[in-house]
Amino acid sequence: MKLHPTEAIRAKALALGFDAVGFAPAGLGPEARQRLRDFLAAGHHGTMGWLAARTEQRSQPQALWPAAQSVICLGVNYAPSGDALANLAAPAIGNLSVYARHRDYHDVVKGKLKHLAQYIVALTPAEAPTQVKVFVDTAPVMEKPLAARAGLGWQGKHTNLVSRRHGSWLFLGEIYTTLALSPDPPGRDHCGSCTRCLAACPTDAFPAPYRLDATRCISYLTIEHHGPIPHALRPAMGNRIYGCDDCLAVCPWNRFAGASRHLKLVARPDLEAPALAWLAALDDAGFRRSFSGSPVKRIGRNRFARNVAIAIGNSGRADLLPAVRALAADADPVVAEAGQWAAAQLAP
Repeated sequence: MKLHPTEAIRAKALALGFDAVGFAPAGLGPEARQRLRDFLAAGHHGTMGWLAARTEQRSQPQALWPAAQSVICLGVNYAPSGDALANLAAPAIGNLSVYARHRDYHDVVKGKLKHLAQYIVALTPAEAPTQVKVFVDTAPVMEKPLAARAGLGWQGKHTNLVSRRHGSWLFLGEIYTTLALSPDPPGRDHCGSCTRCLAACPTDAFPAPYRLDATRCISYLTIEHHGPIPHALRPAMGNRIYGCDDCLAVCPWNRFAGASRHLKLVARPDLEAPALAWLAALDDAGFRRSFSGSPVKRIGRNRFARNVAIAIGNSGRADLLPAVRALAADADPVVAEAGQWAAAQLAP
């Protein structure tokens, strides 16, 4: 029996390795648009000007592509096999966010999306072909509200998507299509009275439930922010050198999430618990070599070295003074300032 296009696409997506599939109309309600406007008006996006540059296209799929009729939302599970926060208790180790310990998820997810897009186009006659566009995190797409509308989960109080099956560990991708597909029921909020994610944030980056001030978020500070990190926030960063998983890792819904089955998303042994001394010694060539194919590579050696210096300053480890003093003499002024600050923490 021939499957309905919606079910045929769902079956193909699962066969390609996606862990979650949902369908939504190509539109977002006023609540999602208002939340984006409030976020920008409060300046909570910091220096991420790209969030404000194409607000209309971001808040309304058909403003980005008027021909779009449906959005296919896909999720890939990247849940770790162990405790995502285990490294935080080891001050001589640099903690990379779980998603950044192997291949760049943009490449992994986009490859699957392109295969699925080809399949969708092949479903329709050549004389009246379906059109598709694929997106992974880099286009003006409100992926979390769309995923919630497509039934993949709901936006939790930490503003990230939460799935009853995968917890907070889903990479998201979207296919906009001219096909009119049967939508799935939208996800319902199951956070209840729980506030674990809000309480777990080291830098108090949540002014209220469902609201994030990115300028206080360690992920923003270590990845998006280019200059010196505010001194008041440095001690709370601990040994987090790229991203932060705290609000995600404490979500009770994670108990239903099995470890990721995608080999390219399983942590590389050398990035699971890398020594700060080794990371501090990386020059530009060594950084590029060590993080080839990793999302870490995009921030560049200097921003990364700044983060490593701050982690050493927070370590309390006097044996790391030689490493951080070398960074204090770095040619990059932001790295040098972070190195000098760190040296002062270890040897006042």
